Order: sequence, then structure tokens, then C-alpha cells
Amino acid sequence: MKITQQLSTLALLILLGMVSCSETDADLSSSPSGSRDSSGSSATTGEDGPPQNEGLITAGEWNDLDNWDFWKEVIEEEEFAPNDRWGILTTNRISVQVLDGSAQIVDVPVDLILDLGQGTPTMTLWSARTDNIGRAELWMAPYERDVQFDLNTLAFSVAGNRSGHTVQLYEEGVITLIGPLSASTSSQVVDLSFIVDATSSMADELEFIKDDLEDVIKRVEEGNGALDVRTSTVFYRDEGDEYLVRRSDFTEDLDATLDFIDNQSAGGGGDFPEAVHTGLETCISQLEWSTEARARIAFLILDAPPHEEVQVTESVRNQIKEAARLGIKIIPITASGIDKPTELLMRQMAILTNGTYVFITNDSGIGEEHIEASVGEYEVEFLNDLMVRLIKKYTD
Repeated sequence: MKITQQLSTLALLILLGMVSCSETDADLSSSPSGSRDSSGSSATTGEDGPPQNEGLITAGEWNDLDNWDFWKEVIEEEEFAPNDRWGILTTNRISVQVLDGSAQIVDVPVDLILDLGQGTPTMTLWSARTDNIGRAELWMAPYERDVQFDLNTLAFSVAGNRSGHTVQLYEEGVITLIGPLSASTSSQVVDLSFIVDATSSMADELEFIKDDLEDVIKRVEEGNGALDVRTSTVFYRDEGDEYLVRRSDFTEDLDATLDFIDNQSAGGGGDFPEAVHTGLETCISQLEWSTEARARIAFLILDAPPHEEVQVTESVRNQIKEAARLGIKIIPITASGIDKPTELLMRQMAILTNGTYVFITNDSGIGEEHIEASVGEYEVEFLNDLMVRLIKKYTD
């Protein structure tokens, strides 16, 4: 893990008003963490307003799909194994890449089908859509502990066309499927949604996160002229609060999204769990995601888990499965206050939707204490830079 102590010291001084923003810009530009770009990702003072807070929060990223052996080991460790309260299994992974010749087929539906033969109706076990490199992740009954399948009874469907390729688990390799070229989309639409916990416990970081989100949206628009970027946001609290959920629907008018974000604040909450499932339901099932897109990404920013109720667990599971079917990558971003069971759930969300896991770190000195993620070696980055990097990775 690469730690830059200078970041923590500078951020603390900024909060105390002991370092001017101009001095901070100069210091960060030469910080040991690497060169900063000139897109405004460090703290600046506007002519008509207070210093902006983007480019101060630090975070790390860990992709369990790319570190599968590590993941299989870590979920057996004591801090995770007894706390799998959500009942999600990630052992039966099937990974495919869909090609036409050497061309990667983007945004094509791929289904994992159970076919018992003898006139029995087929059943779709899991559905996904290929991402910008033609990859899709499929799963056999990730919510059922006592169900086992004979691989010989499973088959693939690509864009509605049955494939004769043998099904095998990821441990045996990534499966290459040949799909019809006409199934690949040429769409340059990118749907970005931001689901944000707006309860009181997020108050220590929310204003910084809001400025980071605004910075990310502006930089994505300015740096990807060939893409048609649409944005939406969902801010949620909990039952009994001033509101349960507020949303701004998908729009190409990025200023409308920025204005909505700017008007949000932290409040309510009280107990540890929050209405995460309502935020997910609103984002995944109520927003109008593009039917054809180069990428669909939902950043879930939170510091508390869903409530431990049967109907809530069922809702969370359903929204994960629906996100995978629609081709939406869920990228959780965990803030101060989460515990290990919440980390586990967030990583499982990312895994099942072909996403990745992001966690805010203590290096900036912003917010309360952040638990150490149970991951391997990673690089500490500024959160806004990290989010822009991931958007670029999943849209190039």
C-alpha cells in the first residue's frame, strides 16, 4: 500500500485554516503521490465563493474479480466468514468473453440457462451484459446455499441465440463465446449514476464528496468528447427522516445534475443501518437506464449497511441481480463508519455486477476513522482522480 503522509497533514491544515489554498496547490503538485493533472483536482478558491473541497479525500481500489485467488482466501478468514449475514455466495463464477472474430462485442446480453431436457422448460439462472471489453460474469444460484447443478445441464445464450459451448467454472479459464456481430452496440452513451447516503453520519465527508462528484462529472464531460454522457443521482436517508429518497433523473444536461448535488445536505439517520435498499431500488429499477450503452455505472457511496430484515435482504439481492441483467456495474465507495460485514456486502455487490470496490482511507485526515480494508497491496489515490480513472477504464 502506497501511503502519502503529506496528504494527511495538508488536509488537516486546510480544515484548520492554517494553509492557504494557493500554497496547498503548489505543495500537492509536487507531492510524492505522483503528478496532479491540471483539471482542477486540488483545492482552489473561487472568485465568488469559498475554497472548493474536491481533490482532498483519499481512497483505494481493489478488484476482487482480478484477484480471485485472494478473494477465495479472504472470505474464509475469521473477520468475514462468521458475518455473511446477507447469504450471498460467489463460489460458482463463470466468466465469458464474447467476440466476433477478434472484435469484442459490447453490451450484448448473455444468459446462463438451466436445461434439464426431456421436455422440461429451460430456466435462466443469471443474466448479464458484456462490458466495453466484451466480458460478462455469470453465477450459478449465488443466493442459494443448498442448490448444486450439474455443469452438463447448463448452457449459454448470446443475444437470444443458444451457444453450444461447454460451461465451465472460472477456475478452468475464461470462456470465449462467438456472438453475432449485429448484436454489438455502437452506442457511445455512458450512463453514470451516483447513489449517496445523506444521513447525519455522512456529514463529516459529504461536502467533500459532493465537490468530488461535481469535479468528476465536469472532467468526464470535458475529457471524453466522443461519448454521450448522461448523469443521475439518488440521495437517500432512512424511514422516519425528513425524506427517504431524493433523485434527479438521467439527463444530458450535466448542470442540472450538478445543481441537484449542490443542494443536498446530511441529516436524519440515528441508528447504524440506513435505507440502502431504497436507494438501490430507486437507482436500478426506477431510473430510465439507456437500452443501448457503452457503459452503465452506479457509484454507491455510503458509511452504513442496509437494515437486517428479510424483505430488505431480498430487495438488495434482487437489485444486484437486476443490475447485472441491465449491464450496470455497481461500484461501492465506503466511507468512515462501515464495519466488516458491510465491507463484505459491498465487495459482493461489485463482484456480482462486474464492478470493483473503492474505499476511502485515513490518509487525507478527512472524516472519522476508516477501517483497514481486507485487501492486498493497493495505491492511495485522490477519490476524484480514482473515479475518473475507473470511468475511463470502463468506457475506453
